[in-house]
Amino acid sequence: MTMAPSPPSRGSLAVIFLTVFIDLLGFGMVLPLLPIYAKAFGVHTSGWEIGLLMSSFSAMTFLFAPLWGRVSDRIGRRPVLIVGLAGSVFFYLLFGVAAVLQSLALLFVARIGAGIAGATIPAAQAYIADVTTVQNRARGMALIGAAFGLGFTFGPLLGAAALLFSRDVGTSPWPGYAAALLSAAALLLAVFVLPESLHLGARAASHALFDRQAWHQALTTPSVPALLATIMASVTSFGAFETTLSLLLNDPHLPFRFAFHQVLLYYAFIGLTLTLAQGLLVRRLAPRVGEVALTLAGGLTTTLGFVLLVLGTWHGRLWLLMVASAVEVTGFALMTPSLQSLLSRRSDPASQGGILGVGQSTAALARVIGPLIAVPLFFRSPELPYWTAAGIMVAATAVFVLFARHGVDHAAHASDVLSAPLEL
Repeated sequence: MTMAPSPPSRGSLAVIFLTVFIDLLGFGMVLPLLPIYAKAFGVHTSGWEIGLLMSSFSAMTFLFAPLWGRVSDRIGRRPVLIVGLAGSVFFYLLFGVAAVLQSLALLFVARIGAGIAGATIPAAQAYIADVTTVQNRARGMALIGAAFGLGFTFGPLLGAAALLFSRDVGTSPWPGYAAALLSAAALLLAVFVLPESLHLGARAASHALFDRQAWHQALTTPSVPALLATIMASVTSFGAFETTLSLLLNDPHLPFRFAFHQVLLYYAFIGLTLTLAQGLLVRRLAPRVGEVALTLAGGLTTTLGFVLLVLGTWHGRLWLLMVASAVEVTGFALMTPSLQSLLSRRSDPASQGGILGVGQSTAALARVIGPLIAVPLFFRSPELPYWTAAGIMVAATAVFVLFARHGVDHAAHASDVLSAPLEL
């Protein structure tokens, strides 16, 4: 049964963008601090708890996103978004409480709950699909990507500002409280301004957790398995970078010794680089050189970035670390949308949606695997995650060159996915 919606206004896209963006500001505030807080609360010397903590959000997103999507098809997009935002408010508050009590267990509960609440993003994407035409849908979907990029850029800046409210910034609860306030603002926006978009009589779509038919089609379509392997490798490698960076910057036994606000500012630099690379380089270069060339360039650039990260870690040079980070992030920005576009182009339009869904599931699993590999390696030696990530990218680039580069586009692919959001 679906809700009887009020007709979405012309400003519905702006409202859904603001709703998602404000909520993602909280995500950007909390993410850089998670491994630092967990380490301060006491973890095993192998660091496996931090890896598990960083993976828990993505694991919940993988499990619950299809379920939230199916619920939104039945009862409407708006109530699902409201429930998700209310959950974000509660679990960000719990993050603040965990910081006060210095409780690793509460930190896990907060992160798992935030993953369940944050898995409502597909409902926002479905909302955009409801209120856009086929011709302008790609532009509408790009709003979600813009919200991710801007949230990851400005969220850490707001997190640094939130630390000013605490006399002792060591494991301060204020970033959690501030993130909860932002999600509360987004919740009020959804409750009082956002109209329902799902029309009466709309047929519920399938959002199975494991779509066997889609996986069969993906694995039997020429060059698609190699593309999926490349996606898995690139996202796993990026996960190794983003989940160990805070530890690298903040560790008192390593050369950088960043304070909490400096770590947040560094993440804002990463978010800005990612946004500029996706918004300027990819959009300008893709029509000229094509996705194959961009994927190859991204693979080589990412590998170079990881090697530079090793050198920056060894020599303790901040300028080298910043250059390395910018190179690595730029390579990832070149690679991710190009692989998504190739996945679309190599698919039969009749099965394209399912195959793209398999690509998203592959990326989600990679975001679970990346921290589980990288954090324990970091605790053994800080440069090991980056050597490992570089090796993974060399293998991924080789697989792409040998098995995916010369794949044949389908005669009539119907979707432009270069506007798809980058996953962080």
